[in-house]
Amino acid sequence: MKEIKAFVRPNKVNEIVHHLKDAGFENITISVAEGTGQFQDDKKAFVSQKFSITDSEIAKLELVVKKKNVDTVVSIISACGKTANPGDGIIYVSDVEKAFRVKTGLKNGF
Repeated sequence: MKEIKAFVRPNKVNEIVHHLKDAGFENITISVAEGTGQFQDDKKAFVSQKFSITDSEIAKLELVVKKKNVDTVVSIISACGKTANPGDGIIYVSDVEKAFRVKTGLKNGF
């Protein structure tokens, strides 16, 4: 299994999630985050009101998929998330070694 973390523009989240769900990827965690980046190059970025060291609001999408589905998920996020402007985001893919259900403590059948 693979964990995919995508940091994207907040105004792109609805479209990305809609396309992921249509493709069968329904278990998605969405968080609002703030980050630093190439602030000076992005005219749409703004200085954070919450943290003096961050310069842009960003959305974080997280999902765990089978290895064979990684390219599909990355393609959906890339296609739906891009604006062709600096600061569109980044996608990370990591291995998931184990997963356990909180309720039962049993290992998930990955």
